Order: sequence, then structure tokens, then C-alpha cells
Amino acid sequence: MIIGVPTEIKTREYRVGINPGGVLALVRAGHKVLVQAGAGEGSGIGDKEFQSAGATIVPNASDAWSAEMVMKVKEPLAAEYQYFRPGLIVYTYLHLAAEPELTNQLMEKKVRAVAYETIQNPDGALPLLRPMSEVAGRMSVQAGASALEKEKGGKGLLLGGVPGTRRGRVAVLGGGIVGSNAAQIAVGMGAHVTVLDVNHERMAYLEDIFRGSIETLYSNPKNIEKAVSEADLVIGAVLVTGAKAPILVDEELLKRMERGSVVVDVAVDQGGCISTCRPTTHDNPTYELHGVIHYCVPNMPGAVSQTSTFALTNVTLRYCQLIAHHGIVGAVKENKALALGVNCWDGACTYEGVAQGVNVPYTPLSKAM
Repeated sequence: MIIGVPTEIKTREYRVGINPGGVLALVRAGHKVLVQAGAGEGSGIGDKEFQSAGATIVPNASDAWSAEMVMKVKEPLAAEYQYFRPGLIVYTYLHLAAEPELTNQLMEKKVRAVAYETIQNPDGALPLLRPMSEVAGRMSVQAGASALEKEKGGKGLLLGGVPGTRRGRVAVLGGGIVGSNAAQIAVGMGAHVTVLDVNHERMAYLEDIFRGSIETLYSNPKNIEKAVSEADLVIGAVLVTGAKAPILVDEELLKRMERGSVVVDVAVDQGGCISTCRPTTHDNPTYELHGVIHYCVPNMPGAVSQTSTFALTNVTLRYCQLIAHHGIVGAVKENKALALGVNCWDGACTYEGVAQGVNVPYTPLSKAM
């Protein structure tokens, strides 16, 4: 199979869809990998490293998109829709429940779109989402701590405080991979951390691994209201696989936060769980509303591209190899986890959460095929 790796064009997205080790594995298996010139520079990977691994360096995006399967990091942007065509396999993060235009384009052009974030193991784990969730969770507290600085518009609070002063209060909405990693960094900084979740077993697990250094609360409206209104930093870490994130913090609750407090909505690429959040960029990551600083960058891990690119390839390569070796039809028939990653197939929307999110008909993959 011919696999194309174009340069990411999202604002300050420095990751690349594959690293040289992944290229080498594919080439040795008999596949051809087309990497757009300069695609890896933001991750510290030069064209020569890709060439040494066996990749063919192509000058333009159109050359990379001419492949049978395109392997990316972020969802295609409007400038890339021109490359869509029937039968093209697009393998990347898509987050389509919050992207009606992209979903319609993929369906109209009959693209076979495989979303990293909905590939799901029988135990419910999301193996391709996990590493970037780990990165985003850890970065969320770094970003929030920075935004709390007075010169950034925050209240001028040091999360860990110093002897004789109070520690910052951090409320983490969701105790999954993002939330637990956010809690880890916040605890490490010395903050007072509260994690809210609806899964009792998950809360017990977090209590155990953090050895009492965090507080857990059941995520109901009353507890959310109390934790958010008292927090200096709120981390939105809610995930409903493939679907829009539920709104947990409305505008009225946000108004009750102290002036100069900060919210970081990691769920913004799925629509966000804080109603006042809208996507921002690394160029302009924050804005102020009702005295509260909002940080809502959908591609947070792109800022630590070297770590992210290698962590991502570690988990995406396996399913890329399955598709390349068996073809997309054979691969999804063989691997149920991969089949759950198929969001669009030959004009049909084949993931129910996406169909509900963008209001299009849902067609089971078995029927679409």
C-alpha cells in the first residue's frame, strides 16, 4: 500500500503523522511511504532521517495526499478538502461530533475515515487517545498555572503557594486519563486538588494511587457547583467516546468564580464541557470572559511535538500496519477495535455518536460495507 504523510497545516501544529521508526517498519513490510518535504521539522525530524528509513520525500501536499491512505495527526482543514476522493483512507484524529462541515465533506466525497479517538478495545480502553490525553492532561495544569500569573490576566496566584500562604485550588472535571494526569501535575505543584467523576471504581482507584493527596467527589450538579465556584483553576477533562462532551459548567456558574481564575477545557475538540469555551490557538491561547481566563487550545500536545509524535506513532503504527497489510476491508473485518474507529465509509456516517452530534443519518458499518 502507498501511505502519504502530509505536513500538518493547523496553526502551530508541529507534530507529524509518523516517525522514522514507523516508516522503516512499513517499508520493510513492502509498503511505500510518501512524506511531504519538511513535514517532520517541527518534531525535530529532518527529511534525511525519513529518507534513511526508506521514505520517499515528495515536494507538495498534493503528492502526499495522492496516496491510498493518508496518515495524519489532526483533522483535515478546509484547504485540504480538495484532496478528498472516493476510496481514500484518512487515518487521523477527527473529532467529527464537533465538525459538521468536515463530516459532510467526508461523506460527500465518499472518503473512508478512520478516527484515532474511537478505536476502542473490548475493555473500553482508547489506545490511540491515551498518549495524547496523557500529554494534554499534564500540559493543562502547566497552561493553567501560567495563566494564573497576574501579567497573563490571572489573579496572581502560585498554585503551590509558599509557607504561610494558601495553596491554589484545582477542580478537575473527569477522572479519566486526562484528569488523572492533570491531578498528578497539580499535586506535584503543591495545589489542593479535587477530582470529580461518576465512576465510583475510578474514584477509589485515584484515591489509592494518590494516597490521600487528592479529594474525590461524585460529579453531580451540587458538587460541581461548589468545586468550580471555589476553584482557582478548573480543568475540563470529560470524554464521551466519539460524541460531544456534556456541558458541566454553564455561564451562570462561571460568573461565580473569582476574578482572575482560570478554566482550561481539554474537551474543547469535542465541543467542550464548559459552555463559555471556544477553540483558541497557540498563537492566541486565552481570552477573558466574566473576569475568568479561558484557555481552550484543541491541539495542546502540538506544542510538545517531539514527545507527542513519538508517543503517537507508538500506538498508531499497529493499526496502520493492519490496514496496509490486509486492506481496509480486511482489516476492519479482522479487528473489532479498528472497526469502531471507522467514522465514515463510502458516503455513510458509521459512528452513532458522530451522527447524533452533527445530525446526519447513522448507518452501521456492516451495512455500509
